[in-house]
Amino acid sequence: MIYRFRVILDNDTEDDVFRDLEIREGDTMEDLHNIITQSFGFDGMEMASFYVSDDEWNQGEEIAMMDMSEAGNKVKMMNETIINDIIHEASTRLIYVYDFMNMWTFYVELGEIVEEAQGTDYPNLMYVHGQIPDEAPEKTFEAEEDEDPYNEFEDDIDVDDYSDLDFDENWN
Repeated sequence: MIYRFRVILDNDTEDDVFRDLEIREGDTMEDLHNIITQSFGFDGMEMASFYVSDDEWNQGEEIAMMDMSEAGNKVKMMNETIINDIIHEASTRLIYVYDFMNMWTFYVELGEIVEEAQGTDYPNLMYVHGQIPDEAPEKTFEAEEDEDPYNEFEDDIDVDDYSDLDFDENWN
């Protein structure tokens, strides 16, 4: 079977930027990574990860390009993970992050599952809409309504006042 995905750039610009692509359900997540990077004009040499997502686009389990985990923490790898093991009718969304220095973020959604077409090479870029900007869109993180966005700690500790702290300032 062939999976048809829409891959949308998470951006705050007026123009939508997305790609529609097809890939075999038995291909790896690395194959999906490769067609996404190629379809958006990236060289594919930066670190990237997929994240399983729910219906509200909340980030879940990571599928990594390279294993950077601590000993004992097993992470799924793109080159070892088959697409239909992650994506199917009950779980249709992924978040894809490319280049962790610039945080290019994409929403990947399964649109439909179709029969393989004779004479079509897969993966297949079906449709291109919009130009990718020169720089990754800036991310803005909003605080909860009750939260002061500039106060990371909700306590009243003065970090410059050492008199109440229980340690010898001149221990060395």
